[in-house]
Amino acid sequence: MARGILRTSNLPQLQNLIKRDPASYKEEFLQQWNHYNSIRQIFLTNPDEQATHFRELVTFISQVAQCYPKDTADFPSHISSLLLENYGSLSPDIRHSLVQNLVMLKNKGVITSLELLRTLFPLLPRTTSSSLRAVIRKTILTDIKTANQRTKNHKLNRAVQAMLFGMVERGMDGAVTGDKGKVRSSANAGAERLANSGDEAMWAVVLTKELWKKGVWDDAKSVAIVALGCFHPVAKVQSASLHFFLGSDEETEDSDDESEDDTVSVKALEHKREVKKKTRSGDKKMRKTLKAASKKRKRKDATHNPNFPALQLLQDPQTFGEKLYDVLKKYDARFSLDHKILIMQLLARVTALHQLTVLGFYTYVLKYLTHHQLRVPAILAALAQSAHALTPPDALTPAVRKLAHEFVHPGVGPEVVAAGLNAIRELCRRQPWAMEEDLLGDLIGYRKSRDKAVTSAARGLLQLYREVNPGMLKRRERGKTASMGMAQGSQPAPFGHAEQPAVDIDGLVLLEDHLKSMRGDDAGSGDEEEDEEKAWEGWEMESDSSEDSSSSGGWVDVESDGEDHLSISDSEDEKEKKDDPSAKAGPSTNANRISTLATTKILTPADFALINDLRMQAATKAVEDGGGSIAKRKLASLEAAKKAAAGTEEAATFISENDILGPRKKAKADYEERIASIARGREGREKFGSLKGKHRKETPSSSTNREKARNKPIMMIMGSKGVRGKKKQSLREKQQRLRAHIDRAKKSYH
Repeated sequence: MARGILRTSNLPQLQNLIKRDPASYKEEFLQQWNHYNSIRQIFLTNPDEQATHFRELVTFISQVAQCYPKDTADFPSHISSLLLENYGSLSPDIRHSLVQNLVMLKNKGVITSLELLRTLFPLLPRTTSSSLRAVIRKTILTDIKTANQRTKNHKLNRAVQAMLFGMVERGMDGAVTGDKGKVRSSANAGAERLANSGDEAMWAVVLTKELWKKGVWDDAKSVAIVALGCFHPVAKVQSASLHFFLGSDEETEDSDDESEDDTVSVKALEHKREVKKKTRSGDKKMRKTLKAASKKRKRKDATHNPNFPALQLLQDPQTFGEKLYDVLKKYDARFSLDHKILIMQLLARVTALHQLTVLGFYTYVLKYLTHHQLRVPAILAALAQSAHALTPPDALTPAVRKLAHEFVHPGVGPEVVAAGLNAIRELCRRQPWAMEEDLLGDLIGYRKSRDKAVTSAARGLLQLYREVNPGMLKRRERGKTASMGMAQGSQPAPFGHAEQPAVDIDGLVLLEDHLKSMRGDDAGSGDEEEDEEKAWEGWEMESDSSEDSSSSGGWVDVESDGEDHLSISDSEDEKEKKDDPSAKAGPSTNANRISTLATTKILTPADFALINDLRMQAATKAVEDGGGSIAKRKLASLEAAKKAAAGTEEAATFISENDILGPRKKAKADYEERIASIARGREGREKFGSLKGKHRKETPSSSTNREKARNKPIMMIMGSKGVRGKKKQSLREKQQRLRAHIDRAKKSYH
């Protein structure tokens, strides 16, 4: 009897016995279960009464819940309802204990990950405890990462993404509040609801960013969650979403970790290693520490590049860009300048990447184009970034004229002139027709300036138009290469015109011949469908663009009446290949033949990649067979296109403030910097004295008079007594001095 009383009163002992033999101790468990139900009713009425005993009972049932799944079927819902419905009345210890027990039930397989996450997500914006918030955040991230470790758990991902999307969407109807503290509505209930929804949306954006950063999520639905956060009424949610696309990270936790790791000194570690006892474990620890510090240093020194994959996965870029411009224009007085610059940068990068048309942005940005504007280099970079080849020149010409009038004139400093010229150059590099001929001549005249930065910027603008449109330059400014090109009749096509009409996909004939040779004449339709399905694997991102490019119906009509045009356009190639024996073979007819493969097959991205390889092989073979200069130029252009596609496109596509400012002189150091430089120079010196001649000697001393005389200026030596005496020496005295010098040399040698 005493033993039975001990079992029921000592919960850890009873827990151990139940885990060993659940069937034998079911009655004792049911007794504790009934006791738990009664205590829970009391706890719901008065949370402060028997809180410690209730926490012990919850921990006990969580430990043995997997042994009695039918009896404890409602136990997880009890914990979830307590956390969600009575969170405000619970003590911090009870909250932490309930969350831990809920995580334990998931680890034991009593509940699923989705049930756990549905309880934890609403707790993040409500909790005020930093420790509990850190536990919940780490649990959510670890659980989702573990579920997607081997293969993608699409069911869990879709459910979690739907919850995060709902967390952001619930606050979209609130009043817009900027980062200046202005709110449209004054109702208290609305303000509280706005604050809650802002915190909820903020956590949804933060968790999505973390999962994207860890590589767990990399699909378009994750991007859609953060894209919706860019239009949230709360400014801090907008800022976090904008930083995600711009590639910068402003989380304090990461910055603290980096600051701790950056304090590692290589010399200090090496010195410590020399002083202490040398062991293999010590060497291993030092190498590991140095490797981690090197990674942190490289990550910190690397420039923040835009989140290029996320920008590509935007679902409707044109609508996204128009909404960004609407937010920028509608709430211009409510946002601070830094926040507006973030929106400008994202709008410019989305416009440049997807070649969008948001003409109102170029009118809006004109009021910021003054040399005394704060953060004007970032604004100029965003303006130059937003232009592309499809932007109408009429929309950019006022911006170019305003830049020239505000930045490029003698009344401002040379650094302002250089920034204006660099901004105009970057703008005209993307749309050369935005420049006026008279204005171009005035801007190029600054290449004769005395300032190096201004001269470099003006020469860069001149070199740009020598390459893209030398006709806008005067004859003496065009250069030899551009003049020869114009003499041969080469002129750039005006805006909206193409040099050659598109009649077929380049290399489609090569793909058709390749498929025929690989499959044979008796290939069945079922094999084609299987190959087509395999080719689409891993190319979901560009499926729409490939279908649009292959479904245009203009190729069938060209086959009947476009043969004469094809023969004329390729006449130069044919003239060079008439005398070439290799050009008389069968493949020479590929230039005139139009493939019908696009009318019978939907081309996949894998097919386009194969087309590029086949074109490269055909161009290489043509050069090896002696195809002439045209074949070499074609091969060079294909190699350049392949290299550009394989490399990082961010560096060529996105520009920074340094591109606008250009090369600058070293700024004059202030008092603190000079004092710090002096202190660094005095390290290791003895009483700040000279070290000359005091080392590598048996008796430390200063330098000798002979050593000092070697470093005297020549004009001081010219007036010395010894030099004047040598000039007045007779021939006899010179012979005697030379003989004495030879005798001394012989004696010292022997």
